[in-house]
Amino acid sequence: MTISKKKILIALVVLTIGGMIVFGQSLFILGYFTYLNLIETTRFSVENNVVRMNGEINSKTYDQFIELHKANPQITTLYEEIVPGSLDDETMIRLSYYIRAQGLNTVIGCRSEIASGGVDLFLAGVERIVDCADQKIVPWIGVHSWSDGSKQASDYPRDAPEHEHNRKYIEDMLGKDDFYWFTIYAAPADNIHPMTRAEIDKYGLVTRWQTLSN
Repeated sequence: MTISKKKILIALVVLTIGGMIVFGQSLFILGYFTYLNLIETTRFSVENNVVRMNGEINSKTYDQFIELHKANPQITTLYEEIVPGSLDDETMIRLSYYIRAQGLNTVIGCRSEIASGGVDLFLAGVERIVDCADQKIVPWIGVHSWSDGSKQASDYPRDAPEHEHNRKYIEDMLGKDDFYWFTIYAAPADNIHPMTRAEIDKYGLVTRWQTLSN
């Protein structure tokens, strides 16, 4: 719900600027559809057996990735660079189960920044690797609670059915659900909690810290 409000706000700004500049309806509408196209694009680039990913996960991301993987069957690794979240959690979960079923690994680097749905996607890797020569550097991994628009996840009792979809996903990826419970109390839906190295290790997000690149 927070992200949806953010999308609406940005769209209004884009439309307003377009209207002020050209004083015309055509570019006003063009600006709106250009904006929609931008938010519906996740950027992928293939380098040998690695596909690098940037941008928010959206309704088109799954189809983009499937098409890319079919064209590049040598891919073994999804490298997330800047993935700030998900505009479509159902697509994110669908893609995540595909990544796990294909036996792909996920990687983040020293300068990677992943948050919310971007973190959930990272969990899909069979191996989940931090590629960084300096082991003292902790990549930016941001987590928070989800919201249904009226309540935060933390407002529901622990045995409430509202938890089950997201809780089960975490359990499927990590073998247990303690990371799910951590995220919903770490920060509210309109805020973010950057994880410490101790927290990352405690919840088993990363299977290997090493240098992959030259």
